[in-house]
Amino acid sequence: MNGQQPQIQPFSWNRIAAWVAIFAAFLLFVYLLSGVLLPFVVAAAIAYLIDPLVDRLEKIGVPRVGGAAIVTITFFAVAAIVLILLAPVLQHQIVGLGERLTVVVRQLVEIARPHVEELFAQVGPVDVQQFSGAGDAVRTAIGWIARAVGGVVSGGLAVVNVLALIFITPVVVFYLVRDWKHVETAIDEWLPRQHAVTIRGLLGEIDARLAGFLRGQALVCLFLATFYAIGLTIADLNYGLLVGIMTGLLSFIPYVGAFVGMVTAIVIAVFQFPTWLEVGGVLAVFVLGQFLEGNFVTPKLVGDRVGLHPVWMLLAVFAGGALFGFVGVLIAIPVAAALGVLFRFAMGRYRASSLYLGNDGT
Repeated sequence: MNGQQPQIQPFSWNRIAAWVAIFAAFLLFVYLLSGVLLPFVVAAAIAYLIDPLVDRLEKIGVPRVGGAAIVTITFFAVAAIVLILLAPVLQHQIVGLGERLTVVVRQLVEIARPHVEELFAQVGPVDVQQFSGAGDAVRTAIGWIARAVGGVVSGGLAVVNVLALIFITPVVVFYLVRDWKHVETAIDEWLPRQHAVTIRGLLGEIDARLAGFLRGQALVCLFLATFYAIGLTIADLNYGLLVGIMTGLLSFIPYVGAFVGMVTAIVIAVFQFPTWLEVGGVLAVFVLGQFLEGNFVTPKLVGDRVGLHPVWMLLAVFAGGALFGFVGVLIAIPVAAALGVLFRFAMGRYRASSLYLGNDGT
């Protein structure tokens, strides 16, 4: 700390193997327990988001336990009020959208059938019954998905998970926020003393990137969900509230939320409105939303704090989902951001080492 740069140490393959083994054990843990980790992952994310509020209350004299209780109860009370107000409407729109999609698929099949028959007539015989059967299968699948999603909102796809989210998550949030500083102290005590300063620096950089990204992105998703829900409702789009909220919540995945929401809204609009003017109004809502997000909201609230290219963020999200399900989707970007910090650190060490410069270090 006396103005001296830390000495660059040579690579230690044993040390690298140890850290790789720790990371592999973490992945194995998530894989084996992914079915029950959802309430705890959600609780950790919420605790990470609201911890600064508890810190501020503590600075003005509120005991840590009292501040954790106040912030936790307030957060979940607001969330419960919003859900109570929106759940009946969203349930109705989810079921209605599922039924509407079955009609849309049926119409698309009928429109496409003559063209497909004509196409296959030029290249050879086609079994039209198979084509019809495929359409029926698609309609059946969409109807099943609609009923399943509607059941999640009205009663629960998995009672245990729903009960865990309702009852366990708030308790875990409270204890995490209350003991956050003790957890940080415990982790610091576990660090190998020889490398504690370096690891603290890496953890600090990871925390800075995650704090800026997660808290900023949460506000961006909230803004977009509100904007699209109001905008599509004003545009008189059927199921506009549902599509708007869905688009906002999916916006934590780069480009995916906006694309899925826009395609869904345009398809609904094409089959709902008699003229293209109303369809253009729906499209204008998404164009304005993307303009505001890209030029004002995201640069102001998030910036480039996560330090990852959007393509790698997409890869991380889809890889996490493929490996660990919905829990993997939730932890994908934080894990990718942490790995990005570690990779840049490793590359810096590599470029300063004899392995890169040569045996003589020059």
